[in-house]
Amino acid sequence: MENKFSVAISFGKDLGWIDYDGESKSATVNINNDEAKSLTEKYLGEKHSINVPHETLMDFTPEEIDPLADVESFKLALTRLWNETKVHVDWSRPVDYVKAHPSY
Repeated sequence: MENKFSVAISFGKDLGWIDYDGESKSATVNINNDEAKSLTEKYLGEKHSINVPHETLMDFTPEEIDPLADVESFKLALTRLWNETKVHVDWSRPVDYVKAHPSY
């Protein structure tokens, strides 16, 4: 399993990305917006209770998730980033494009 993951993010008119490294269990937030960076780093540095789905659409169990524990926990935590910070995870935006062109 891959131990590194990058995903594009946006906050208002600012584009950026987050790099996750599973070996060091750390994430680097790259965005030219201090508020977005601070909110995202704070969110990723805390554990969260997230309702995790199971076999049906009505079958959820709250689980404590440490976003930096592993790649899957990181991805799961990112699904709730917008709710907590208003930083949008751009799952479908090619992260390599954002790294080369970090603005609209």
